[in-house]
Amino acid sequence: MMPSLSIRSSRLRLMAAAVGPGLVVMLADTEAGSVITAAQSGAQWGYRLLLLQFLIIPLLYTAQELSIRLGLGTGKGFGELVRQRFGRGIALLSLATLVLSCFGALVTELSGLAGVGELFGVPLWETIGVLVLLIFAMVCTGSYHGVERVAICLGLFGVAFIAVAWNAHPDPRQIAAQWYQMPFHDSAYLYLVAANLGTSVMPWTVFYQQSALIDKGLDARHLKAARIETFLGATLCQILTAAVVIAAAACFNRSDNAFTLTSVPQLADAFTASLGQTVGRGVFAMGLAGGALVATIVVCLTVAWGVGEATGRRHSLEQRPTEAPWFYAAFGAMLLGAAVLVCSGVNLVELSIFTGVVNALLLPAVLGLLYWLARTQLSGAFRLQGWYARVVGLVFGFASLTGLFCGVGGLLN
Repeated sequence: MMPSLSIRSSRLRLMAAAVGPGLVVMLADTEAGSVITAAQSGAQWGYRLLLLQFLIIPLLYTAQELSIRLGLGTGKGFGELVRQRFGRGIALLSLATLVLSCFGALVTELSGLAGVGELFGVPLWETIGVLVLLIFAMVCTGSYHGVERVAICLGLFGVAFIAVAWNAHPDPRQIAAQWYQMPFHDSAYLYLVAANLGTSVMPWTVFYQQSALIDKGLDARHLKAARIETFLGATLCQILTAAVVIAAAACFNRSDNAFTLTSVPQLADAFTASLGQTVGRGVFAMGLAGGALVATIVVCLTVAWGVGEATGRRHSLEQRPTEAPWFYAAFGAMLLGAAVLVCSGVNLVELSIFTGVVNALLLPAVLGLLYWLARTQLSGAFRLQGWYARVVGLVFGFASLTGLFCGVGGLLN
């Protein structure tokens, strides 16, 4: 009896140790850009993009699971593996795509948080100023584990979206009628398909999870636990996104009349309509702010880790600013640059959706590198091979072509 209890206790310890990176990155995936894109999808197209949210789950899990294999199997970050396998030039090119994706995401997150502040009468510059100071101070004074705990607590506020979808009382007949309708002949629909893909599978989520696993000190023993956490996180992420689509469709598209969102306060209307003015605004603020804050932390750290890995310099939240100046310099520059752009008055809704489309266009490069590294840089049980490798190749290929077709088609028209 005692050996059995000991084995169970050991497994529980491994599970507990592995919890963090996968959950954080999936909570960050339900960020301001994802929420806004999902809300626009529901407002414009009703439930016609609802099925897509669930079809994305296998793609999202597969991509993040490969980053787990690479991190635990090699003990190296994504950028470092690219540099060692393909050389400094390709590594810097990969870093450039990462920075582009992260900068757009960071501007989106801070814009979303500024919009939440404006809901309660707080001036934009005050909200952004306080956020920049708090985020930078937290990273400079805390370890990875401290930042991780704060991020998880904040991100869990996104669960509020499920309650909103339930209270919106969606029409089952309208859902059934629109579930399989996919008007790919319409460029506006293609544009939002690409945006939904790009706000679900993003370059920075792959970079972050792999680097975070290493920074936390996890190894091969934690593979199963990390996979379980990532699967649950991916499923939760897309359920929350689907809930936003449902809430927006029920509020703005009940008569199947397309409605275009142009501001954050309009998004809040879907919440106030089902929960009342005071409670609705509070729930909306917590849900949007929670995901945006997690994503802000994750994006900044991803850029810092990415710069360190691509250039071969040290990086870690466990080191002081004087011990890892590149890490903190990259973090601060990214945060400050995004804050300045947000204060210039950029349109949140348009930027969020455009950022998602750009990410969709980057899918072939990100998924291609991820697949190639998993095939060539791993050995034994970690290596991507056999029938599963063929399935992953088909999934990645289809997702990449869909992102390109819908992104280019939406942009050109």
